[in-house]
Amino acid sequence: MTNQMNPSSADFASMFESSAAASAMQEGQVIPATVLRIDNDSVVVDIGLKTEGRIPTKEFLLEDKQPAPGDLIDVYLDRIENALGEAVLSRDKARREERWVKLERSFSKGEPVKGAISGRVKGGFTVDLGGVNAFLPGSQVDIRPVRDVGPLMGEVQPFAVLKLDRVRGNIVVSRRAILEESRAEQRAEIVSDMAEGDVRKGIVKNITDYGAFVDLGGIDGLLHVTDMSYKRINHPSQVVEVGQEVEVQIIKINPETQRISLGMKQLGTDPWDNISSRYPVGGRLKGTVTNITDYGAFVELEDGVEGLIHVSEMSWTKKNVHPGKILSTSQEVDVEVLDVDSEKRRISLGLKQTMDNPWSAFLAANPVGTEIEGEVRGITEFGLFIGLGPDLDGMVHINDIAWDKSGDQAIEAFTKGDRVKAKVLDVDVDKERISLGIKQLSGDPIEAAASESGGGGGGLKRGATVTCTVTEVTSGGIEVEFGTPAVKSFIRRSDLSRDRADQRPERFAVGDKVDAKIVTVDRATRRVSLSIKALEIAEEAEAVAQYGSADAGASLGDILGAALASSKGKPKAAADTDALDDRGRLDAPQGEADDLKKLKGLGPAFEKKLNEAGIYHFWQIAALSDAQIADLEEELAIQGRFERDGWKDQADSLA
Repeated sequence: MTNQMNPSSADFASMFESSAAASAMQEGQVIPATVLRIDNDSVVVDIGLKTEGRIPTKEFLLEDKQPAPGDLIDVYLDRIENALGEAVLSRDKARREERWVKLERSFSKGEPVKGAISGRVKGGFTVDLGGVNAFLPGSQVDIRPVRDVGPLMGEVQPFAVLKLDRVRGNIVVSRRAILEESRAEQRAEIVSDMAEGDVRKGIVKNITDYGAFVDLGGIDGLLHVTDMSYKRINHPSQVVEVGQEVEVQIIKINPETQRISLGMKQLGTDPWDNISSRYPVGGRLKGTVTNITDYGAFVELEDGVEGLIHVSEMSWTKKNVHPGKILSTSQEVDVEVLDVDSEKRRISLGLKQTMDNPWSAFLAANPVGTEIEGEVRGITEFGLFIGLGPDLDGMVHINDIAWDKSGDQAIEAFTKGDRVKAKVLDVDVDKERISLGIKQLSGDPIEAAASESGGGGGGLKRGATVTCTVTEVTSGGIEVEFGTPAVKSFIRRSDLSRDRADQRPERFAVGDKVDAKIVTVDRATRRVSLSIKALEIAEEAEAVAQYGSADAGASLGDILGAALASSKGKPKAAADTDALDDRGRLDAPQGEADDLKKLKGLGPAFEKKLNEAGIYHFWQIAALSDAQIADLEEELAIQGRFERDGWKDQADSLA
């Protein structure tokens, strides 16, 4: 008693060590324990500090070696002391902690771990990793989808750790990664024994829309649909079926992905060899339509050889029509070889080339100048389309409808469905065009008028005299017509007479006959300009030239009488209008040039310009037509001066 109340130094040292050991132990740790004895349902162990604990014997059932008194084992300390003064221990939790440590070590090193599939959960399975449960996703069970995992349940096998979170107790494993790694090693070994060009036998395992997978003995290769046959194949099932043994050639091996491309057609003869000699350009042959697309039709010429008839080469006359409306699948057709490209393995074929060209046939039956009759099939802003057969049209341009009307006016006289006659003007076989003319049926009225007026075969000529009939009188002049068929023209007020006093349109009446001189003939615009004044000037010049010379012994007054005597000093030199060119110009002045500066508003600079342009006399300016004036004004950049300053009228007075 006295010893207990008065402990020695050794007792203090022992109690201090026990206290230090107790402080080192913490709940939730794995600690060593010594087996003291084994009772009926528990194993009693000593964890130190003279503290005992009991562990149910069932927790040792999975141990390879059952515990015996004196054995040192690891246990998990749940609580240091319970109500009975005993420590609460667990062998299962100790093993679990040991397993976590090993799993973390394997995960960090990328090593596989062993386990067994123990149950099924949503989205996958549970795997027992020796006391620790892990999740195995359904997609990670095998390389290919597995319908029945019964044979795999409870079987101890390796797994790869994909994810590990000890705090949350979350582990994700994969069986597929182990299988892929194993398969990759096998594939690498198998591929190393293969070479491009080798011929192997294999079993068709699977068929897709783009080809078939063939098992070459531990490794699969892809037999693409384009490498099954030289002929067109719509689906691989037309050539192979699942389970069929096939002989294939290795076309390509990708060393990185270990993918193998296979071919069957390479084992046979390529039908495209020497294709140019067998199908020369221009040759005609028969074929069968195998496929129709929006842009044409494919025609099989022999097994493995197809050509394309482009939609533009199907018909001479049917344009912008779907090929399916011209040809049908399996139809046998005659075609002509248009082009052969052996490198691109393409043959261009023509269907219309085997038929007669309708434009050539039309030209042979209707040479240029032939009169034809047809129905108006279409009216556009630029002309009429005339039907010349079931699939052939000709066009009448608006300028070829009528001689005496503008195109817009002439086209208004026609409606769709009218029967019309026309003349063939031109047939362009290459451009597939037929040009027709309606006005050409009656001939050019200008040329006809030229024949009547003595113009001869050359048509109307500038300077010729014609007899006209007045058709209308206006304030600006008179409208006249001449010839048969009639040619219409307009004589301006200033061209009605040489004398200003007689330049009055009211002097004339509808139906009067008048003589006038042709000043200009513009066949492009179908316009003929006439002038009575120019005729009077020309007649006067002719009289002076014939009777006014010294040799004739007659004076100007004798010839022209009182009319010229009243001219109050006007120049006696007459003009020779035949010396004028088409634009009313002279190469040089006839005699002494007039002083053009007398025209109001025309100074020395303009006179020089006019002289340089071939204008020297007042009578020249007076004889200029509207078209010639417009041409001159544009040339000299003096637009509007003649009309604004009245140069033409002034020149007429001064002439």
